Amino acid sequence: MRVHIFFPLLLFVFFAISGVDGWPRGLGLFVLLVGAVVVRETARLLVAAWLGLRLRAILLLPIGGLFAYANPESQENSSRGGGQFALALAGPMANWGAALVCAAAILGASGDVRLIDHPLISSAHLLRSLVWLQAFLGLLHVMPAYPLDCGRLIRNGFARKHGVGPAARAAAGLGQVLALAAMVGGMLAQNPWLILAGFFVMIGAQIEDQGVFFQSVVDTVRMREVMLTDFATLSPSDTLADALYRCVHSLQEDFPVVRGPQLVGIVSRQRIVDALRSEGNGYVQSVMSRAFQVARPEDTLGATIRRLTAGHGLGLIPVTESGRVVGVVSVQNLMSSMSLLAEQRRIERQEASEG
Repeated sequence: MRVHIFFPLLLFVFFAISGVDGWPRGLGLFVLLVGAVVVRETARLLVAAWLGLRLRAILLLPIGGLFAYANPESQENSSRGGGQFALALAGPMANWGAALVCAAAILGASGDVRLIDHPLISSAHLLRSLVWLQAFLGLLHVMPAYPLDCGRLIRNGFARKHGVGPAARAAAGLGQVLALAAMVGGMLAQNPWLILAGFFVMIGAQIEDQGVFFQSVVDTVRMREVMLTDFATLSPSDTLADALYRCVHSLQEDFPVVRGPQLVGIVSRQRIVDALRSEGNGYVQSVMSRAFQVARPEDTLGATIRRLTAGHGLGLIPVTESGRVVGVVSVQNLMSSMSLLAEQRRIERQEASEG
């Protein structure tokens, strides 16, 4: 669970709207907004669990959360069939249900609260705001702006005809246009809530666009472009003391274990250290892992990442060609290589569009 930096900074906006003396009510309004987001995302998480979707992370924004899926299967299942509609309806229905329950409780406890007076959302009227923040957050996601729920459904339908990449870019562009229109409309109508909603929809659309572009990079880059060709190997007949000496003089965390040209295992630096501490000196073959994944130079980066995440707790995949290890890919070098490749592809795309 991650929180976008602009979410907590929104608290200072609420302080400014409420005035110097009204900061406790501004804090209360912020808490109500957090509560509305929690209601929405709790419902979506329950639906995701019911659908069997695996999540890697959730990025929280004031308009709701952005899911990052742990594997391509979950990503595909979330955007097709009944699963996409269940996820799209879960958030708005939860917010609207919470709004009705809160309204009924408030009117039942105190009949003199005017829930339909203006302003509907204000730090001066927290009970009224409790109801309308929930209602408006649900209503917001009916707008056809990506990455809102309705916008996701439109993107999924477009993707089935034109592909995921073009659909995501088109949806993100439409979302940014609608967000800009909402911000301009909010300025003309002097409505700060419309301005804030448009601003965070634009932020969400940009984040999603970057994610799609990053995915396009990992699905087109080949392993020969990112694999490390300068790497150290160990032999199964090496002693653990000798292996530890090699570890001291190498930046690698994991080492391929080869017998002649043949790959026979992988061993990590930590496994060598633990074995020396607990069992004393021995041989690498006694502690190496024989369950490992391998890649080929022509494999895509995306396929290799899936092997790393679904592997056996190892942070390295050897790249083999004709049975010989020609390179290695580790989690450490992928993190830097992917960001550099994404930047390189972005520059190439900009140069192509300018040319």
